[in-house]
Amino acid sequence: MFASLIRRPWLAILALAATAVAALAASVSLGSAGPAPAALWRGLVAGTDPLARELVLDLRLPRALTAFGAGALLSLAGVCMQVLLRNPLADPYVLGVSGGASVAALGAMLLGAGAFAVQGAAFAGALAATLLVFALAQGPGGWTPARLLLTGIVVAAGMGALVSLLLSAGDPSVLRSMVFWLIGDLSWAESPLPLLVLVALAVPAGMVAARPLNVLARGDVQAQLLGVAVGPLRGALFVAASLMTAVTVTEAGAIGFVGLVIPHMVRLAVGSDHRRVVPASALAGGTLVVVADLVARTALAPRQLPVGALTALVGVPLFLALMRRARPAT
Repeated sequence: MFASLIRRPWLAILALAATAVAALAASVSLGSAGPAPAALWRGLVAGTDPLARELVLDLRLPRALTAFGAGALLSLAGVCMQVLLRNPLADPYVLGVSGGASVAALGAMLLGAGAFAVQGAAFAGALAATLLVFALAQGPGGWTPARLLLTGIVVAAGMGALVSLLLSAGDPSVLRSMVFWLIGDLSWAESPLPLLVLVALAVPAGMVAARPLNVLARGDVQAQLLGVAVGPLRGALFVAASLMTAVTVTEAGAIGFVGLVIPHMVRLAVGSDHRRVVPASALAGGTLVVVADLVARTALAPRQLPVGALTALVGVPLFLALMRRARPAT
């Protein structure tokens, strides 16, 4: 199946786009309360049902679009990290970038900062965590992808400990909501605009830079021989991955495994050319989080589940299956 898709990669991308539209339509139509989907849309189109308008336009649509934007950005951040490290196990969650953003955002919240300051703190924390990982991974002859990955796992564990300390110092009355936010919570999603604008900028930029990304993924030496400015491209990938992670963390919490699994699956489906990997990853990641959010708010309605827990439940076995499939025969 994957081989046939690779021969027709744009067909796979069209299928992903159709699936994304269907997931968004289902997310807007279904919920724990309100009229049936058919009645909901009739009331909305006719303009005679104020409840339908409030449910769709004020509640469900912003949440669904926020979920799509968050998943798309996490997948694109994973693409950046995997090119940078030349390792399919790299993603913002594993490397501590999400943890750094979470620590800084929580600290800003505890200090009573506003939304803009929280988002700025999250970006600074994500960038600081990235720089810390690369600084600690330096050794004789520079850093290697394996050393960088192990260092990132250790830094992620340290960030988790700092998050626990910040939670223990917070107000007990808001502890549950903070914990939900940390593992992915879209209950307070209001405006998906920052996420969608960043997706709209990142996808074309990634497609334009596809050739340098393809070359860099093969190694620094080959990239330099082919005229790629490795240093500036690495710096751009650092900043892009940190920014996308920070915006996602502030809007939707730390949702794990999306940036790890989705780019890996996409490469199996459409090949390794980033002209296709970038848009396909954005579509697949956005769809995964939209579906996870739909399940989170309907499975045990009226109670809501954390989105990040559901993406992990899907991502862990899926990634293990992919690893098993890719294991060389003995």
